[in-house]
Amino acid sequence: MRIKAFRKAHFNAAHRLYRKDWSDEKNLQIFGKCSNPKYHGHNYELVVGVIGDIDPETGYLIDLKILKDYIKTEVEDYMDHKNLNEEVLEFKDLNPTVENIAVVIWNRLRKKIASKFEIEVTLYETPRNFVTYKGE
Repeated sequence: MRIKAFRKAHFNAAHRLYRKDWSDEKNLQIFGKCSNPKYHGHNYELVVGVIGDIDPETGYLIDLKILKDYIKTEVEDYMDHKNLNEEVLEFKDLNPTVENIAVVIWNRLRKKIASKFEIEVTLYETPRNFVTYKGE
């Protein structure tokens, strides 16, 4: 029986949307106030979904405590209260848009969660702006 289980999490982080090879004027034109050279921050809301079959022995899809621990080490400890551009390795040369942040989170969790499960990441940058990534 296929089912999807979710775990919610939260982290705060600062970033600047810009391309190093563009002028400040062009970055402002494309990214608006999100290209502020002094950075800006968001209160990100994360929802991680795990899809698979219920284990007939335990009745679990996945032990949600294990999922909680993975999210803590791979996302919260790694990104919370960080300047993504300057303190998170993946964004050294990758623009930390909500889309790219979701992909980075998915990749980090994919390495931890058993391959028998599908995973999806939904990341809210604001209550009205969010993306979902399923590794496709």
